[in-house]
Amino acid sequence: MSNATAPSAGYSSEEWTTRCELAALYRLVAHFRMTDLIDTHITARVAGPAHHFLINRYGVLFHEMRASDLVKIDSDGRVVEPANTIAADPKRFRVNAAGFTIHSAVHMARPDMRFVIHTHTSAGSAVSAQKQGLLPISQHALKFYGALAYHDYEGIALDLGERERLVADLGPHNAMILRNHGLLAGGTSAATAFQEIYFLERACQIQIDALAGNAELTLPPEHVRKLTASQFARDDEAGIAELAWEAALRLIDNTVSDYRS
Repeated sequence: MSNATAPSAGYSSEEWTTRCELAALYRLVAHFRMTDLIDTHITARVAGPAHHFLINRYGVLFHEMRASDLVKIDSDGRVVEPANTIAADPKRFRVNAAGFTIHSAVHMARPDMRFVIHTHTSAGSAVSAQKQGLLPISQHALKFYGALAYHDYEGIALDLGERERLVADLGPHNAMILRNHGLLAGGTSAATAFQEIYFLERACQIQIDALAGNAELTLPPEHVRKLTASQFARDDEAGIAELAWEAALRLIDNTVSDYRS
């Protein structure tokens, strides 16, 4: 991923690259209509031992997100900036505490998930409210067969105690349905995280459309479900995700303001 601008003052080149990738994720999520106005979040771990993370400045719409709009916070959601800098422009550093409750749990327990995406789409929220969860009725859904977690709804995520239960439910998986709430997915890179949320969202859309048809559904036999899941998990999956990511970036290259600014 090429940078349109040099790192802004105070950022290492590595952090700036992460900021650009995260801003691109926000814009792609907006492009594919997976937003909920200013709610829901996408976060990224900043390289280094300090356990710092990047999250959106609360109030910026996803389609207008820039690398410089992202706010660096610690594992408790506190802004990592000098107090006088924050006091000079408090709106610049406003973040959603409820949003980071979920993300901090995942990041701290799963350092392999550098990027974490949470959405409230109509299809994702609808499937999250269906008792049977995600049905194995499409190729998109079979990507997650045997590899999808579920977490019961506990109210708006303000209780830090929920983090332990959420992480226990997530286990080793990279995607989860938050019951009566929405979807969560992550990955080792922006590309793999985007691949996970895209396929999970499409699987949910297909399920809602199929159920709306009011016709009997065909479910593949168990051995086909397992085969398809294993085919998705093949060794070159990350490479395919990178190809899809580079292609998707072209969708947001001609916007008015550059996400890499």
